Amino acid sequence: MLDIVLYQPEIPPNTGNIIRLCANTGFPLHLIRPLGFRWGDKGAKRAGLDYHELSNVELHVTLEAYFQARRPPRVFGITTKGTRPYHDVAFQSGDALLFGPETRGLPQAILTSLPENHCLRIPMKPASRSLNLSNAVAVVVYEAWRQHQFPESQ
Repeated sequence: MLDIVLYQPEIPPNTGNIIRLCANTGFPLHLIRPLGFRWGDKGAKRAGLDYHELSNVELHVTLEAYFQARRPPRVFGITTKGTRPYHDVAFQSGDALLFGPETRGLPQAILTSLPENHCLRIPMKPASRSLNLSNAVAVVVYEAWRQHQFPESQ
């Protein structure tokens, strides 16, 4: 399966939705600190973060710590600055799908560290800014899962 990586997520309900998505698709989720909320906080649990017991969620101190722990063969940054549509990629097991924080997206330093064809975009109308983070993750996760014929699904 592919890793879903949230770089410094800020909004508990978005992260809760993504945890639920990962629990229902089998994708492991990796959260890169600092988080915009306290992990064990009551409000976070109300937002759906308690669903983490049904999914594979790991917290990492830095993005580099994630890379050292998991060593993904390919990393794809999902960004409005991407030039390649996400659906043009043949996703492989072990790939990492990297998403930035809700208010600012992935930092330029991270984007420039990736090969240009690994900066992926989700098509939108020209005047649109961006999708909600949990919606963007769902779009790409389901495409990757579809490409692998929905393993372990009903």
